[in-house]
Amino acid sequence: MTAAEFIAAMTEPVPAPRGAVCVRCRTWTYAPVPVRHIERQSGPGVTLYACPTHAVDLWAGPTPGDELRAP
Repeated sequence: MTAAEFIAAMTEPVPAPRGAVCVRCRTWTYAPVPVRHIERQSGPGVTLYACPTHAVDLWAGPTPGDELRAP
């Protein structure tokens, strides 16, 4: 490797880290598991993620019990 190649390799932008914050423990995880998706009236929806440890504790709702029923 020449000096020019070394300098070019060192000045390349570093890719942004990928991952998400766990909704249960609030820590950053590099292996996020989607556990909820919240729809909005305007704009895109929001997906909530959990770390693999807490993903098994959270349902992938909404479940039929989460729906509101008219009397």
